[in-house]
Amino acid sequence: MIIKPRVKGFICLTAHPDGASRNVDEQIRYIKDNLPKGHAYKSVLILGGTTGYGLASAIAASFGGDCSIGQYTHNNICCTKVLVVGYFQQANSGKTASVGMYNVANLIEQADKHGKWVKSISCDAFSDRAKELVAQVVSNEMDKLDLIIYSLAAPKRTNPISGTVHKSVLKPIGQVYTSKNLNTDTGEVGMVTLQPATEQECEDTVSVMGGEDWKMWIDYLSSRDLISTSATNIAYSYIGPKLTHPIYKDGTIGKAKLNLKYTADQLNKDYEHIGLKSFVSIQKALVTQASSAIPVVPLYISILYDIMKKLNTHEHCIEQITRLFKLLNDGVVVDCDGYIRLDDWEMSPQVQQEISRRWEIVNTDNLKDLADLNGYKADFLKLFGFGYDDIDYDRDVDEIASEKNIIFG
Repeated sequence: MIIKPRVKGFICLTAHPDGASRNVDEQIRYIKDNLPKGHAYKSVLILGGTTGYGLASAIAASFGGDCSIGQYTHNNICCTKVLVVGYFQQANSGKTASVGMYNVANLIEQADKHGKWVKSISCDAFSDRAKELVAQVVSNEMDKLDLIIYSLAAPKRTNPISGTVHKSVLKPIGQVYTSKNLNTDTGEVGMVTLQPATEQECEDTVSVMGGEDWKMWIDYLSSRDLISTSATNIAYSYIGPKLTHPIYKDGTIGKAKLNLKYTADQLNKDYEHIGLKSFVSIQKALVTQASSAIPVVPLYISILYDIMKKLNTHEHCIEQITRLFKLLNDGVVVDCDGYIRLDDWEMSPQVQQEISRRWEIVNTDNLKDLADLNGYKADFLKLFGFGYDDIDYDRDVDEIASEKNIIFG
């Protein structure tokens, strides 16, 4: 099958297996070069590990450093056991597999080649079925979990108890919001006006993107005695600058992320008796499938990219997660609100003052001088395996991904 990118809005409908393989390989090389110290975790669960920060976390957990104390021996090599949960689809009826399918298949293949242990479950991660499958794998093939990473992002969620389907929205709260916006297809800078969310939309967004599902996972795993003493539990989030607060921090998604932090605090109280340490880690703004869908944010990210690249402080997911694992090795430091802050370079006064200056004057004509739209577009295409100069996208490739060590729920 000859596979080309088919972009529709903020999503690409196709994915390329060779590009996905390259993405995974590059991240593995970076981790091996930059995280030589390793880590003490031997049994890791990644919820939402098929792309972005979740995938980088799975790679870091599996390939980060040499043998650490207490790790498993697999194929005569010491390793951490990593279980990745996400929902992805195999190729069928002339359609490519989802990029998550290619990513996970390649991660498992590379792990096997290097004597590592990585398995995956493809299932609606919000469902009871996913929890049951995870419990089976952990109980039968892994030790108790000592690191849990929650990196789920989805537009909707079915509550497994009530059966209610909640759909998230990206809207301001309380008032109409108008701001500059970038059409990443045309490169035009215009204005966007967003109507405020209803109370029901706020509640639904919190149900999808807040901490309720995270807590359900921890409660379930604890009830099955699958969490080790003094385990680490991390959820990923974002806050952003004042510039984007009306649509992010002070909007529906921000309300959900505030609930995520409340959940972390509650989990620390509920599971103090086993020493479970729950954190919310604030990440840097990057081009992801989720961020691409948020109005205003693509323009902000394009300007941010240009500034941070020139300052040599720009990071992708794997660099961010490398820093996180180094913090986990050396001792977690949190801010006054209890957050891990990996957005510190983005939020530095030097960077934010320059973003504010450019934001006031940016328009379609001067966009190429003030923002890195090409870098934004390149990162977007690479999310789906496209845009690598040395990959022949006219070559006929096998679109069927390996299903080895993948459980379909």
